[in-house]
Amino acid sequence: MNPTPSPARERAQLPIGIFDSGVGGLTVLRALATRLPAEQFLYLGDTARLPYGTKSPESVTRYALQASAHLVARGIKLLVVACNTASAVAMPALAAEFAPLPVIGVVEAGAEAAVQTSRTGHIAVLATESTVRGGAYERAIRARRADARVFSQACSLFVALAEEGWTRGPLVEAVAREYLQPLLTEKEQDGLDCLVLGCTHFPLLRETIRQVAGTKVTLVDSGETVAQAIAHLLAQRHLAQAAGERGQHQFLATDDVERFARVGSRFLGAAITASDVERVDL
Repeated sequence: MNPTPSPARERAQLPIGIFDSGVGGLTVLRALATRLPAEQFLYLGDTARLPYGTKSPESVTRYALQASAHLVARGIKLLVVACNTASAVAMPALAAEFAPLPVIGVVEAGAEAAVQTSRTGHIAVLATESTVRGGAYERAIRARRADARVFSQACSLFVALAEEGWTRGPLVEAVAREYLQPLLTEKEQDGLDCLVLGCTHFPLLRETIRQVAGTKVTLVDSGETVAQAIAHLLAQRHLAQAAGERGQHQFLATDDVERFARVGSRFLGAAITASDVERVDL
């Protein structure tokens, strides 16, 4: 007779929940699945209401609570806020609403990695206009290193390029140089040595950004840093799935599952078909 699983073991077998306003957070899922291959993941893209970046903080918080509640109702052991906008404004509300469920956001993880990576404390953040305007990365970095000098650059065209699959070539390099030139000038003057990819779309352009930024600047990918933080948390709380077969991924979207599958495949680095995606209402 098999012994009854303990509550801790039952929790460990639950999936990790991830939500984003669209498909960008699939780069976070990709990093998580690479580092934690035995884990199961439940991903929700709130595509009916994207982009979150143009919405008020109150609306973003409401959307984040609704998306998270849907994942929690399905049963998850940990919540990942893969949307930079939601991570910037909704984390206190999410942590309070779903305690004691662990909640991890990309902004805090990216800031922590930047501080750990930079020797000089001179850090640049590439992000969307709304994330730059909100200043969340600057606050999170300076909370960890008071003497940090943080430069931010809005790179809105990177989002469109990533979604179109244009990640290399002369056009993409020209756009990257236009965005990065002010930061590279600051590098010569102030010793900039760390560049944070502060949007989940931007890892798709990593190689072009690295080429333009040069080898002396270290790139920090918030997806990879979230994966490191989650691996540590799961081990610390004895929530890690036992090693074995590769975990399954489930995809949810609030609109147009065909487009989610087509564009999302680029971000995940693996094929997604429309039949793999369940449409849900929040």
